[in-house]
Amino acid sequence: MSQKRYRDSRPNYDKEPEIIINGCDGQAWSGWAAIGAELASAVRLQGRTVVVVDFYSAVDEKEVLSALMDSLHPVLIVDARQGLLPESAIEDLIRRELSDDRVFGHMTQLSISDFFAPAKLRKLSQQVASVESGLVLVYGTGAALIHPGDLLVYADMARWEIQLRYRRKEALNWGSTRSDEVLRQYKRGFFIEWRILDRHKRALFARMDYVLDTNRKGAPAMMTGRAQLEGLRQAASRPFRLVPFFDPGVWGGQWMKEVCQLDPTPPNYAWCFDCVPEENSLLLRISGVRLEIPSLNLVLQQPQALLGEKVHARFGAEFPIRFDFLDTMDGGNLSLQVHPLTEYIQENFGMHYTQDESYYILDAAEGAEVYLGLAAGADHASLAADLRTAQSGGTPFEADRYINRLPAKKHDHFLIPAGTIHCSGNNSMVLEISATPYIFTFKLWDWGRLGLDGKPRPIHLEHGLANIQWDRDEAWVAQNLVNRIEPIASGPGWTEERTGLHEREFIETRRTWFEGPVEHHTGGGVNVLNLIEGDSAWVESPTGAFEPFAVHYAETFVVPASVGAYIVRPAEGSIGRLATLKAWVRT
Repeated sequence: MSQKRYRDSRPNYDKEPEIIINGCDGQAWSGWAAIGAELASAVRLQGRTVVVVDFYSAVDEKEVLSALMDSLHPVLIVDARQGLLPESAIEDLIRRELSDDRVFGHMTQLSISDFFAPAKLRKLSQQVASVESGLVLVYGTGAALIHPGDLLVYADMARWEIQLRYRRKEALNWGSTRSDEVLRQYKRGFFIEWRILDRHKRALFARMDYVLDTNRKGAPAMMTGRAQLEGLRQAASRPFRLVPFFDPGVWGGQWMKEVCQLDPTPPNYAWCFDCVPEENSLLLRISGVRLEIPSLNLVLQQPQALLGEKVHARFGAEFPIRFDFLDTMDGGNLSLQVHPLTEYIQENFGMHYTQDESYYILDAAEGAEVYLGLAAGADHASLAADLRTAQSGGTPFEADRYINRLPAKKHDHFLIPAGTIHCSGNNSMVLEISATPYIFTFKLWDWGRLGLDGKPRPIHLEHGLANIQWDRDEAWVAQNLVNRIEPIASGPGWTEERTGLHEREFIETRRTWFEGPVEHHTGGGVNVLNLIEGDSAWVESPTGAFEPFAVHYAETFVVPASVGAYIVRPAEGSIGRLATLKAWVRT
């Protein structure tokens, strides 16, 4: 780790933010012994009793089954995998949506029942029905299709852990018996499995008797289904944070390692998903037990309270704003890239909106730069030809010849509507604010690097060239995309500025500098904020509707639409000006 200090004050970034849930005493357990005892006590054997344990993707079936057999002593065990279509039939079913590309597929409209053979399901249901007395255990992904269950348990898992299990070769894709490279496993999860299983899980929420947290092997936790619903209801009524997920990369830097107090063992950290509900999780504290669940559960279960009526009407149960970190401090350049135009992502990938974004510079070293738009006079045909030559292993692409470069300093804000060629250079700490479909990045040039797996990183040159907006040159970028700062309002001890985003983008951002309390309002839509300057602040309700909520430097927090009015003020002992950057959906 570099000895360079990025902040003089003591780091206070909270890597494990919890949401304290009230009114659910005695409804949570930790460890298999306590979980097994609770499930055994909940079973009332009267003739045949059926316990159904349905799974999300990548749950360790052997661990769960072993624990349940020890506590429940079933007379019959039914494995839901026995009802699946043959693996070859599943591959035929998903072939079009999966595609041959290493990264991109097409969003599936399939349902979980499409993966099961009706005759096999009927046979398994008949096996359950044939038992006249005793406990029957039905387990696995889709188990609730075999029997509704006298007791329904759902074993859940966050996507960050699923991805780590792919990397460690501890999990296969659902319905597959063959290992694949991690990129393809992730693609099958992103475009197919997770879409199907989220729809299935959403249909089961109200019926769940218990929810299992299976994120950490050997350290499970469990709560009642009622506690999960109440916990999600409470979370949607007050400010909260998601659990951040940090990951290394070929261009990663050292800033987060120090400022966020991370494990120094990895050579770098490139990304932090600080507010990406599809990837992040929530930590709930119930009766002294800590449970981790996918943060997407909140979006699926409380979309109106969380997002607001207008945002929910427009996006459905999807969280449309993403905050994440890109750390290149003492690292390398990001890949040169472009994001698809709306019609392109609709026609080719089945998404109804695209990844417009922006780079807010949280920190930068001397000489930091951002690549944004085309250099003045850049020849389009030569650029495309040189990119193709570089991709085929010829002369490396001369980015400085074709791409506009801009100096980057702390608190600059660069707007990046889809179709704009861009990347962050080294020695920058970027707070990336964007729309959510983050997987759709078309890499054009990756500076000749290999990925951490030792393989060439995927380049999508033809996709990228089809989306570059060639009129976005040096002059256009300077006029439209760089520090479009506009004073909006001010009051005693505070100033509010509009910083973006571009008129083609649906996200609005405001920066507020403050030395005293500042009144905010969600305006009926979800707000996402980051404390971009200052050590710590409090978020409070003017009516006492929620407990004061502490935030620290660089932490992203969510204020649900249902909150309405809220106040952000400096914490006791704060020195100098503080600042937040707030984003919401324009309506």
